[in-house]
Amino acid sequence: MKAVLSLGELLIDFVPETNGQALADVGSFRRAPGGAPANVAAAVARLGGRARFIGKTGTDAFGDFLIQTLADVGVDTSFLTRTAEVKTGLAFVSLKEDGERDFLFYRDPAADMLLERNDITDELFAEAAVFHFGSLSLIADPARSATVYAAEQARKHGLLVSYDPNVRLALWPGAEDARRTILSYMPLADVVKVSEEELEFLTGTVDVREGTASWFTQGVRLVLITRGKQGSTYVLPDGSTGDVPGIPAQAVDATGAGDAFVGAVLYQLAERMTCNPGDVLGGLNHEVLVRLLTFANVAGALATEQRGAIPALPHMAVVNKALDDLREKR
Repeated sequence: MKAVLSLGELLIDFVPETNGQALADVGSFRRAPGGAPANVAAAVARLGGRARFIGKTGTDAFGDFLIQTLADVGVDTSFLTRTAEVKTGLAFVSLKEDGERDFLFYRDPAADMLLERNDITDELFAEAAVFHFGSLSLIADPARSATVYAAEQARKHGLLVSYDPNVRLALWPGAEDARRTILSYMPLADVVKVSEEELEFLTGTVDVREGTASWFTQGVRLVLITRGKQGSTYVLPDGSTGDVPGIPAQAVDATGAGDAFVGAVLYQLAERMTCNPGDVLGGLNHEVLVRLLTFANVAGALATEQRGAIPALPHMAVVNKALDDLREKR
């Protein structure tokens, strides 16, 4: 299997020991490794795939911990660089009773924001099938220029490009700047994943066909919309859509659930590109997409059943058991 490359932020999530408290009322937090693109790389590796992470940490104890965490789950960190200029990013996460989150970020700036174009080298793309990036590295230079360059190079090397807007308005100068910037980079992507809330924020509508239509005119070829415990929806350039139900889960923390979903999707696409190096997206009919998204829905649901992001990402054996249980019930 060829590698999945993931570029962006790698940081520490501090999560409370109990749910249902406002951030100001939390008495103690537990350290957990996180950062959406890093979570995606870890999700691919946990499933048994090859994953490389491209990013930057500080030369501090938190950076040491994050690099070791990725290495321990099997992610190639050869292209992860470090800086002594600023510290590794932090995020404090308040968990509501339903497992949803409120964030407070410490990134003024953080090390991941200093990723540079020179950190992107040709050997990164060797034996790779998919390149994935998010929107947080597009907020400001130098990380923005490095991200765009990496996506362009991925296209040049024949990789499939995946984009997760992952809207975090607290990190942007303003909502309109976030919307405009996120949308402006849609032409870089083959596959786009958004949540229902992100679709409405970016497009002003919850109608999946209407909301995604302009993205397909810019070159996007597959849009995936996550709907929490309800599952997910796919949209294709011809306007065809399909809903794939989720599975029940005892959710305690939704942190990383979307990243587990993305990692599961990209793992499967990379695996298909190994077997069939032709037009992998062109071969995704309804039947194939239902299988692909069922697998990803299960991975995402399982990731909600433990606290933190990377520690909660499921192994292949766990996903397969849940899939077997699902088939038996049906």
